[in-house]
Amino acid sequence: MSWDDAFRALGRRECLSLLGKVPVGRVVYTRQALPAVLPVNFSLDADASVVLRTARDSDLVRAVDGVVVAFEADEFDAAAHSGWSVVVTGRADVVTDPAEHARLSRTGPRSWMPLHDAVFVRITSELVTGRELRAATDPR
Repeated sequence: MSWDDAFRALGRRECLSLLGKVPVGRVVYTRQALPAVLPVNFSLDADASVVLRTARDSDLVRAVDGVVVAFEADEFDAAAHSGWSVVVTGRADVVTDPAEHARLSRTGPRSWMPLHDAVFVRITSELVTGRELRAATDPR
């Protein structure tokens, strides 16, 4: 394999498949006019949306409800110099429909933190991109 072949762009379907295999990703958003990154556990919904469960009064909810955010997840093997990264870009909205909230309470992600008054945040997968890094021979 040549050095130029080390990176491979991933298609949408492959990206979503990889996202379904990891439990934690990072929400990228704006907080006080500065970039912010927050690691969160998540799940993918049937419509390929990223779903988070958090506290209703959290800083995250106030910052992302109704705005475009990015969500990134990855998996790397440092010893093999390989891995992948997927980025989902889309609008984040707090789920307000009672039936949808009830469904996600049964099927959606469980927060790793104890929550009072939990809400779900849905990030639509408007743009999904990914790259895979495969071990390559160093050209030096």
